[in-house]
Amino acid sequence: MSFMIRNTGLVIVSALAMPLATSNMAEAADADAYSAGEPMAPGSDGERPSGWRGKFHDWDVVVGAGAIYGPKFEGSKDFKVMPVPFISATFFNDYVHLGPGGVSVDLYKVENFKVSARGGIEFGRDEDDSSHLEGLGDIDDAGVVGAAISYELGPIELSAGIDKIIGGSDGLTGKFGAEYSHFAGRFIFSAGASATWADGKYMRSYFGVTPLQSARSGLDEFDAGAGFKRVDLSASVTYMASEHWFIRGQAELGILTGDARKSPVSQKDIQPSMMMFVGYKF
Repeated sequence: MSFMIRNTGLVIVSALAMPLATSNMAEAADADAYSAGEPMAPGSDGERPSGWRGKFHDWDVVVGAGAIYGPKFEGSKDFKVMPVPFISATFFNDYVHLGPGGVSVDLYKVENFKVSARGGIEFGRDEDDSSHLEGLGDIDDAGVVGAAISYELGPIELSAGIDKIIGGSDGLTGKFGAEYSHFAGRFIFSAGASATWADGKYMRSYFGVTPLQSARSGLDEFDAGAGFKRVDLSASVTYMASEHWFIRGQAELGILTGDARKSPVSQKDIQPSMMMFVGYKF
């Protein structure tokens, strides 16, 4: 799971304090933000209209702020509240998308199928984030490059993506998911499910415990291997208060699986989080 900064050359948006455990919510907010400002979306019969995202102007910009309540780190039993500034934009005839999840460029579109390339930054993990991490050392911030495909089936969007982390864990992650959206007047209801896979480098960095780390931290040695590390279930409600203003609330339940669940680094398998923010669409 990664959290990325997008940089247009004019604006840099980040939530530097956000841990990896809650970054999925930022990605979900980014995916819908520039569409959420549409006060009365076409296809209000409850299905996702074809090309519903950002099709009304050459430029769509959303700014906002909110907060996320979630685990201090992935696998933590302790929680904290993190303020999150937010800016999202889509431009160049809806081919370039900018927001908290990174920057993505649509390389190929045909009807409801899309192939995209993306990039950004993954924030690592500091052992100062929790007393439980003391002795494990820090995981450095890193660059991320990746690709994704998506396909819309009416109100359902299927997606799959892969990301290479350059620096930090130097790992590889993949995410597969589906999201359902329903329009009802001024409300947009969404629900989704996804699974995240990670290679051995990523898993050893975040969930492994070497003999030296074990001696320093007191945690048992653990050799984490590649595999699916978590499943996420999410639900959100967006209320379009006016032509420009909207309010979004989202809840997510993460469930650690495989070696991420077995690791002594993880204190709790169930990783709930909540997000609320207010946005303005220009």
